[in-house]
Amino acid sequence: MAGATGDLGLRIARHLVQRGAAVRALVRGGNTGPAMAVLRELGATVVEIDFNSVTALTQACAGADCVVSALSGLREVIVDAQKRLLDAAVAAGVPRFIPSDYCIDYTKLPAGGNRNLDLRREFNQRLDQAPIAATSVLNGMFTDLLTGQAPVVLFGLKRVVYWGDANQPLDFTTIENTAEFTAAAALDPHTPRYLRVAGEVATIRDVQRAASAATGQPFRLLWAGSVGVLGALSKLTKAMMPKSDDVFPPWQGMQYLHDMFTGQSKLSPLDNARYPEIRWTSVQEVLATRPREEK
Repeated sequence: MAGATGDLGLRIARHLVQRGAAVRALVRGGNTGPAMAVLRELGATVVEIDFNSVTALTQACAGADCVVSALSGLREVIVDAQKRLLDAAVAAGVPRFIPSDYCIDYTKLPAGGNRNLDLRREFNQRLDQAPIAATSVLNGMFTDLLTGQAPVVLFGLKRVVYWGDANQPLDFTTIENTAEFTAAAALDPHTPRYLRVAGEVATIRDVQRAASAATGQPFRLLWAGSVGVLGALSKLTKAMMPKSDDVFPPWQGMQYLHDMFTGQSKLSPLDNARYPEIRWTSVQEVLATRPREEK
């Protein structure tokens, strides 16, 4: 597994171990972060490796049933590093590969409108040409982002911001549920090319009701304009900001929300029932985890 020291990756590793899998975590040499100790405590085999070496990656992948990627980054990671990992998996004879997608359904979106999704699309085009079975997990937006990082639920103002139609269905899945589902898929030899899940399909009106119920205080809707306005705002913000290596600059989040609010990236059909043992966490449950003093 690659990317096991990140938030999502560490959770995937934990769920794999809980399901009885032998986990081999590939990490960059010199990594001394706290996740290293956690992985070892889980019982995972930690392999420090040079991700620029296909030979080293091939040796590390030998004997694996599935390579799971939870890498996060821009082109040098999502396209280049994953391509080397893919080449290694093929060379080692690994039968299955799960790429680092974990997002809305980019297969339904036009190219050029979302940088991070375009990178995933580019890599998956290469993946589809490789002699290996592949499965992408698509989960919409991480529900966890609604507690602060996504500018949708404004706790201080008691408002839920939206663009376009307040009745547009949106897909939300917690990081934990995404990890649990991915682990189950990694151990399932019969997965299709795409698996689509949503912990909850909710409209903005549903999010408003969830925020009110979670905090015990009434939230109101705040319409910020059409989806076209949001799209233009994301382009303007991108043009005004200096270039950086930030994976999630403000304009990237705007692009993501734009693609959700248009409805084009809606996940369908959903595969939630594929692993019935998974209990899906609702939007209200996530919003209720926000510290009381901040609600």
